[in-house]
Amino acid sequence: MAEADPFKPAAADASAAAPRKAARAKLLRLVVLLLVPALVVGGTLLWWFGSPGEVSTDNAYIKQDIVSIGGEVNGLVVAVNVRENQQVKAGDVLFRIDPAAFEVAIRQADAQIAAAQANVTALSADIGANAANIAGVRDDLALAEAQYAREKALQDRGFNTRARMDEAQHAVAAARDRLAAVGAEVAKARAQLATGAQVPGLNPQVAAAQALRAKAALDMARTVVRAPVAGRVTQVNRLQIGQMVFAGVPMLSIVRAGGARVEANFKETDLARMRSGQPAEVTLDAYPGLRLKGHVDSIGAGTGSEFSVLPAQNATGNWVKVTQRVPVRIALDSASGANQAGGNQADDRPLIAGLSANVTVHVGSK
Repeated sequence: MAEADPFKPAAADASAAAPRKAARAKLLRLVVLLLVPALVVGGTLLWWFGSPGEVSTDNAYIKQDIVSIGGEVNGLVVAVNVRENQQVKAGDVLFRIDPAAFEVAIRQADAQIAAAQANVTALSADIGANAANIAGVRDDLALAEAQYAREKALQDRGFNTRARMDEAQHAVAAARDRLAAVGAEVAKARAQLATGAQVPGLNPQVAAAQALRAKAALDMARTVVRAPVAGRVTQVNRLQIGQMVFAGVPMLSIVRAGGARVEANFKETDLARMRSGQPAEVTLDAYPGLRLKGHVDSIGAGTGSEFSVLPAQNATGNWVKVTQRVPVRIALDSASGANQAGGNQADDRPLIAGLSANVTVHVGSK
């Protein structure tokens, strides 16, 4: 009787398991080949039809109105009433300029007004005196004419000389000249006292002096520089006591309160579906938990390159087309915390000008 082989059952099991493994591998490959495309198609359809269309950019920044403050008159700074990052209200005193020179100008203007008024009084007195002189000169003229008539009558009868006639005639002419001169003086004084249509009832010299006085008083008032708007003061380090202020040269700046907005630079290819009023969401790199709600306020009238100092010149042989960026202003409506446990609000976190932002605009279905 032949002896049984102990390895035959093991070989039989191995040969039977091989087809089962091949079948399982084939089934796995089939599942993968079917499942992966199905997931891709399903995800694409879900993204396309199940979520609203949106465009986004990280080329966005917080913008605020910044008012440059300078002196309106020249002078030395004698007092600084604010410090860096201080909150001020409209009308608060920022700094003061030495008023000494303007006080002198006011006194000079007052002296000019007094001189003009004295001149008016003197002209009025001259008119009165010349009016009295006119009466006397007219009497002299009448006497000279009467004397001439007598001399003429005597000459007609042959009892007079030519010399006496010439003397009488000269006396009449002289009296007439004096009357004309006095009349001219009166007319001149009255002309100097006359008023024009621009300042009726007021002598022009007095009006000019009063205008100089008003200008000096205005310059005096401008030595106290006040905040034109409410906000936060910055760049105060340029303002020091003893520093010379020149009219029109900025000395400090105020970041206007309540004027925060976002300027987002979107690609020109994103503008086809963007419209004013569409909702937007803003996040800031500085405050990761803060989400700002807003809307599209306006779309820029030109690309960023059009308003640059050196606009691009594309009429060259080596021109390369570059996707342009268009500034879009986002108005902020409200803020909400991504993590409500923190209770983040925009009021608790200052929106500093220049902060980097990420903007997403919901443009509706695709």
